[in-house]
Amino acid sequence: MAAIGWRDADGVEHRAAWPSATPPPTAAPVLVGDVTRAAEALRRARAGEHLLYLGDYHNARQLLAAMGRRLARGRRDPAGSLLDRWRAVRAARREDHDVLSRLLVPVDADLRVSLRRAPDVRDALLHASGALRGPSLWPLREVLGAIGSQEWHRRGVAVPALGGRVHPLHGVFAPVRGEHVALVAAELENRPLAGKTAFDVGTGTGVLAILLARAGARVFATDTSPAAVASAREEVARFGLAGRVEVLEADLFPPGRADLVVANPPWLPGEPETPLDRAVYDPGGDFLRRFLRGLGEHLAPGGEAWLVLSDLAEVLGLRPRGHLGAAFAEAGLAVAGQRSARPSHPRARNRLDPLCEARAAETVTLYRLTASRAADRLA
Repeated sequence: MAAIGWRDADGVEHRAAWPSATPPPTAAPVLVGDVTRAAEALRRARAGEHLLYLGDYHNARQLLAAMGRRLARGRRDPAGSLLDRWRAVRAARREDHDVLSRLLVPVDADLRVSLRRAPDVRDALLHASGALRGPSLWPLREVLGAIGSQEWHRRGVAVPALGGRVHPLHGVFAPVRGEHVALVAAELENRPLAGKTAFDVGTGTGVLAILLARAGARVFATDTSPAAVASAREEVARFGLAGRVEVLEADLFPPGRADLVVANPPWLPGEPETPLDRAVYDPGGDFLRRFLRGLGEHLAPGGEAWLVLSDLAEVLGLRPRGHLGAAFAEAGLAVAGQRSARPSHPRARNRLDPLCEARAAETVTLYRLTASRAADRLA
């Protein structure tokens, strides 16, 4: 973890840890406070400077919000093709993340924000950072994000197909969209899995693993994120299925073969901006490609893989139509059946969203994949 040094207004030297996943400052942060204007703060942040706020917490929040409004006012509404609009939205989001993350607040060794009138956010920062020791500097955006994340964890997210709520840990993508869960639940209605082994690859909060275990399977769920592994283990225990589901930190597949392999991978090719983005963006389509190519070594004879994937990439023009079929064939897989659902989330109906047209046209599909006969003959 990087350490950041700076001098206060009295010339006293300070050092603090940098817990953020964003790049740390390469120079001492500039001191700002209650008299700092949004225009000046935004100019300096855009120039690459990090700004350390020393003053009133509520004024710091107002400054951050004012900087965000100024960024938005300087942009034109996205126009052109869906792909052009998507690129403009991504560029704006990237700029927001890069620029607004440069407004910092000091946090002491007890995880208290060292600003006047700051609320007690110790539990939220502990939830976000784990066992952080010593003073630290945090982007104010991340402090606010940690507060929101803790609230998600406390209240939970309703998952109708589970008949309950899941409580994601910080940095774990919340299943706020339920199409993929509903598709798997519907497919399982006439598919008892008693005595079968199932893999849930990229488990996230573990919702699909829970469905598979309820259907009778012995489930091995994997994720590369330690936070996701911890979150899935919590959920499995909360639903009383710890004896039927083992959650492992692994890249793609656990050892061995399974009668059923299920995955709901990131659905957009592109670079993630934040840890949460990794659930949505698959750089270069690497996850999908390696998953399909590895299935042959991990499906038991007569087994199936259920790939649940949105076609938003095709709708936007990020991937050509027919790409999936070609990828299945290249991996020696055949489609034994499929089931689709249209999006039900509010953004698909929000006409103010420049990508509303694409979101309304999106389809989420569960593909039932088996080894093709040609692949069987070569095995």
